[in-house]
Amino acid sequence: MNDYKLVLALSNATMLDNWIELALRLLPEGGEIHVRGMVTVEAGVSLSEGMLPARAMRDAIYEAARNHPSVHDEVQVYVDYQPFMRVLENIAGLEADLLLAQCGAPGQLIGGVSADDIFDLVPSDVVLVSGEGWERRGDVLMALRGGPNISLGVRVAQALAAEDSITLFHAADRRRTAPDLELVMRAVPQIARTVTAVTAITDGIVREAAEHKAVVMGASFRRPQKGEPSGIIVEEVYQRAKLPVVLVRGTQQEALEFHQPKPLLMPEESLSTRVDRWFAENTFHSGEFSDLRELVSLKEKRGLSISLALPALNEQETVGAVISTLKKALMDDMPLIDEIVLMDSSSTDNTVAIAQGNGIPTYIHQEILRDEVGSFSGKGEALWKSLYVTKGDIIAWVDTDITNIHPRFLYGLIGPLLKHQQIQYVKGFYARPIQVNGKIQAFGGGRVTELVARPLLNLFYPELSGIIQPLSGEYAGRREALEQVPFFSGYGVETGLIIDLHERYGLAGIAQSDLEVRVHHNQPLLNLSKMSFAILQVFIARLEGRYGVQLLDKANRSMKLVVQEPERFALDIAEIGDVERPPMITIPAYREKHGIADPT
Repeated sequence: MNDYKLVLALSNATMLDNWIELALRLLPEGGEIHVRGMVTVEAGVSLSEGMLPARAMRDAIYEAARNHPSVHDEVQVYVDYQPFMRVLENIAGLEADLLLAQCGAPGQLIGGVSADDIFDLVPSDVVLVSGEGWERRGDVLMALRGGPNISLGVRVAQALAAEDSITLFHAADRRRTAPDLELVMRAVPQIARTVTAVTAITDGIVREAAEHKAVVMGASFRRPQKGEPSGIIVEEVYQRAKLPVVLVRGTQQEALEFHQPKPLLMPEESLSTRVDRWFAENTFHSGEFSDLRELVSLKEKRGLSISLALPALNEQETVGAVISTLKKALMDDMPLIDEIVLMDSSSTDNTVAIAQGNGIPTYIHQEILRDEVGSFSGKGEALWKSLYVTKGDIIAWVDTDITNIHPRFLYGLIGPLLKHQQIQYVKGFYARPIQVNGKIQAFGGGRVTELVARPLLNLFYPELSGIIQPLSGEYAGRREALEQVPFFSGYGVETGLIIDLHERYGLAGIAQSDLEVRVHHNQPLLNLSKMSFAILQVFIARLEGRYGVQLLDKANRSMKLVVQEPERFALDIAEIGDVERPPMITIPAYREKHGIADPT
């Protein structure tokens, strides 16, 4: 049963080791456990409020699952008003064989969904465990009427019980129609005794439960039978017996073709809600990925290679520390990174010599593919051409002007890509102190982000409004995604990448990671003005494509810059406009170097 899949759905992170142990006992040899966490947000509250609880649950699940090879290494925590609906979608996508779910008291909603709805919607076997949690029990009461619940109920009871400590309580329609339970006892040696009841089923279960530590019941006991008092039986058993109740519903595989599950009807929701959910589920912290051995193991398991490209222009003061810090921690001490290259933009200082002294291959971006595609100035041009010179399946970029460089600036970006295979692109974000008169202030960086980029995203691309720092210089992505989108040659590269990758892969393909604090040499206001001018043009270019209008061909691409110096007060003029480079995969030289067949 190497393809058997068990989905373990948890509402909180307590007693995780016990839950995984129970899942392992229910798992056939060679099967796989997929853990899914659920954070339920109250109606009327922004889903973004679930980000911190989701992070805490994700950390706890990874920690508990780390030593269990049967637990799939991709953990997902869903944040929603009805997160169980997301679990149900995932079950359908995985074609899971068993759902094991944590719930509170019977009758309570499970991630915003009732048990009845779960039984109706899930085509696989279902095990719902009520109560605060479970421990390995001694005596277990198995109350089953029959049918497809028998085999699953026995599996669950065996997982919970000690040797020879199962009591089978059988509810028969008429005593003379009761099956020969001796056959069941011979098939299941742990069953020590059997009890058959025809009337007063609830009272009988409660009476027998007094000698046991847990009750396993079939889903057929959900509704009262004829002659039973009103109320759902399982709820009454739970309240009266004061024991954990495990509710099972088995599905006969041969009958699946006659049992079509109801479609999953997700309520319509606003764009704002979708963004809030993305923020809660796809916002990570670099600390989640600080276990470098685990990341290396994931990289090897997935058969991936990772490249780091460092864009630079006259960064002799900081480039050496950036290279030595990242190389030592993530290449020499722990082989997470397979290559590091410097993408220099014709520095006039010692930047290139320092990189070469650290044993790093260096490239002048203006010289790469010069004969094939020409060359332009700008950071975006360097990033685009780094796709050509690097080899990795994952490519990360880290700016070389960081003065407080730390390995988290890299593993915080790579971690989400290794742990979550649907993610294609990760942006870094951080607190950005600013230097004023040589002194560091706690806040103030990111002026173009807050005054230009984020307002425009909110205006025209509100689906991207949850990205905290769209212009950050630290990001990583999968080569197969990055080679498919164009790159703007200058300041607009980050804006273009976010918009274009979202258009291709949706919000689920983008994530962001908290890299804590980034200290660097802040740009003067004049440079920020030029940056804003270029970014505005990128937004307009993308809006032209979206709405089929032409604006930039009539716009002025030169900018008057106010120069105010002790001996000069005047206007300078600068031509500012990015060139849009095509997707790298369309360049023949790139396809040839990387062994990609010509699509024509």
